[in-house]
Amino acid sequence: MKLFTHTLFFFFLTTQICFAQWVQTNGPYGGYIQCLAVSGTNLFAGTYEEGVFLSTNNGTSWTSANSGLPSTPVEDLAASGTNVFAGTMGNGVFISTNNGTNWTNVSSGLTNPVVRALAFSDTNIFAGTWGGVFLSTNNGTNWAAVNSGLTNTDIRALKLSGTDLFAGAWGDGVFLSTNNGSSWTAVNSGLTNPYVNAFAVSNTNLFVGTPTGVFLSTNNGTSWTAVNSGLTNPYVNAFAVSNTNLFAGTWGGGIFLSTNNGTSWTEVNSGLTNTDVRAFAVNGANLFAGTYRGGVFLSTNNGSSWAAVNTNLTNTNVLTFAINGTNLFAGTDAVGVFMTTNNGTNWTEVNSGLTNSDVRVLVFNGTNLFAGTSGSGVFLSTNNGSSWTATGLANTEVRTLAFIGNNLFAGTNSGVFLSTNDGTSWTAINSGLTNTDVRAFAFVGTNLFAGTLYGVFLLTTYGMSWTEVNSGLTNINVWTLAISDTNLFAGTFGGVFLSSNNGTSWTEVNTGLTSTDIRAFASSSTNLFAGTRSGGVFLSTNNGTSWTEVNSGLTNTYVNALAVNDKNLFAGVYNRGMWRRLLSEMITSVEGSSIDLPIGFALRQNYPNPFNPNTKIKYSIPQKSQVQIKVFDVLGNEIETLVNEEKFAGTYEVTWHAVNIPSGVYFYQLLVSALESKDGRKENFVETKKMALLR
Repeated sequence: MKLFTHTLFFFFLTTQICFAQWVQTNGPYGGYIQCLAVSGTNLFAGTYEEGVFLSTNNGTSWTSANSGLPSTPVEDLAASGTNVFAGTMGNGVFISTNNGTNWTNVSSGLTNPVVRALAFSDTNIFAGTWGGVFLSTNNGTNWAAVNSGLTNTDIRALKLSGTDLFAGAWGDGVFLSTNNGSSWTAVNSGLTNPYVNAFAVSNTNLFVGTPTGVFLSTNNGTSWTAVNSGLTNPYVNAFAVSNTNLFAGTWGGGIFLSTNNGTSWTEVNSGLTNTDVRAFAVNGANLFAGTYRGGVFLSTNNGSSWAAVNTNLTNTNVLTFAINGTNLFAGTDAVGVFMTTNNGTNWTEVNSGLTNSDVRVLVFNGTNLFAGTSGSGVFLSTNNGSSWTATGLANTEVRTLAFIGNNLFAGTNSGVFLSTNDGTSWTAINSGLTNTDVRAFAFVGTNLFAGTLYGVFLLTTYGMSWTEVNSGLTNINVWTLAISDTNLFAGTFGGVFLSSNNGTSWTEVNTGLTSTDIRAFASSSTNLFAGTRSGGVFLSTNNGTSWTEVNSGLTNTYVNALAVNDKNLFAGVYNRGMWRRLLSEMITSVEGSSIDLPIGFALRQNYPNPFNPNTKIKYSIPQKSQVQIKVFDVLGNEIETLVNEEKFAGTYEVTWHAVNIPSGVYFYQLLVSALESKDGRKENFVETKKMALLR
């Protein structure tokens, strides 16, 4: 009967393997918005690499609408009746006749596939490309070039005004066609900047947005006048017209409003947390703004105030993780910090007081959460991100943070800094650090390792001098470091390197790695995961001796960050938000039936040790058992039960989150009562080890 039970168990695992894969979590929210379009009650957003999203409730929530679209930037969207067209960067034009449920490529005759602009005129659709203007009279089934008279074919903008069609050529200004593109005439008198980003039409007024501001023509482009009074940021990417209001979206300056045809402008950015505005859409009284890295914002009061409307809009760039109990935090490169308490099912933005939303690293010390930013130093939150306070290192790009005891180390583009008072003050410790472009930290005991643009350095006594430890490290551009037991791993542009002697020597361990640009590590028990720039995620179960790709379902293989939380591995993917996969799916699929089960009970030393506030405890059991792991203080008082459940034979790892626990020496005990016999014996096992919590 037991054999039958085991057979069913392994069959179940095999079934899981067949269908197991990565799934995208519901957030973090925001993203790289390239364009917006309205069709009836439907709002479409084109993104940098995640395709098209659809909202049917004015941006309150979004749904991915990408079936048939390649992973390429969507440069423009246009809606005509029930048809929606998408112009892409490198794959031509796509059409959807069912609100984005499916897309079909319609590029026959489109000899240049880089489509930057789309425009409709009755049954005509025009596409502006790097190879000029193309016309289709049959919904994109066929295209023909219409470039006669165009002296520059790099078309960035198209606009119809009545029967007049205007094209913005990058570097050659504005061209006008009055015959559906059959011929073109340059209309640039007074246009002192010929680099055209956007057009707008309001009554008989035609506006052009350029890198140096707005120009107005009241005579179909025959002459132009600059209209920039009050436009404190002149790089104009997009326009919107709502009644008599003209809105200009700028690169870094947010949104400006003119109520007098550009004679004067007023900044209208209240609530707009990202000021790189690339697109607009108007739907009745609702004005939508698409930002390059902050998602979509909505104003219902002509720009007086804005609110982010990004739920389910997962086109974000996640760079870092931090875990505290059941709370998982994600730092992004443009929309700040998000928190989830349910493994990514829902996310909450936690950015109040975080004046820089480009978050490169997150780390906990007890209940304190620190965020390192690009250009604004370190921020501290004592309430799980509900509010943040700047702590120092202003005007510094902070790339990595690490704690040992009460010592907080910051790795920056200017070297290493140490704070012993939670960031209130900082001291540079760069003696011997011949390269100050610091990317990563790792601790082995009290040894601090720093990964830099030119190799690894070791600090054994804080405040003293660094020593270069690069022997055998044939690629010295180090992005990330990881510790597994006493092994130190370095992830570089040239793959993974292993040192088992505190950096004295290194060995390349790249067998099986099809991509050697390593950006992130994460470990679970004896398993090491590597995130790469172009190859996705790889797993090694033997300290890097060999690697296996574990990418099923992962639609973008540029992995910035990895983290293990409970039973899941999380991956931050470039412009694709957060992805999650069960550890058991990958580890079982790699090891298969050749898993080497433990031959005896074992409790290993926790790591790191000393620690603050989290430490990992590994243990092995050779047969199905009832397992308990408990933590005690030096007086024998029970502090916490970490494990109390049945376990099959195997090697496991548990993390103790010692939050709100004072510094001191503690003991952890493994107590096992075997439930199945091995070699005719049911064994019991007890072992206790010591660890140190150092704050």
